[in-house]
Amino acid sequence: MKTKLLITLLLGAGILVACSEMNPHPMDMTQAVQSATTKADHEALAKHYEEAAKELQLKVEEHKKLLSQYQARSQLYGKQLDSLVSHCRMLINAYEKAAEANLSMAAMHRQM
Repeated sequence: MKTKLLITLLLGAGILVACSEMNPHPMDMTQAVQSATTKADHEALAKHYEEAAKELQLKVEEHKKLLSQYQARSQLYGKQLDSLVSHCRMLINAYEKAAEANLSMAAMHRQM
């Protein structure tokens, strides 16, 4: 029971740390999008979205490595393995979708 509680707390803390590290929009995106009128403005927004997508793709690769490690050393994790694998896959999927959305936004701004 204590082990389950500890793992749950560690996973929860890990999620909070992972989310707090992400700053996908360091600028005021609402203001930047609304005031974008020139080609240079849209180019800057496209570049921003592409950089965010690259950061997200790094997160995907990081979690793929974690997933691989969990699966390679499955005997170490016992009953928690399924939760850890599921958690990694969920994050991989979420980061991939977010990266795709950022690349889509970048493409739209490049067309403007």
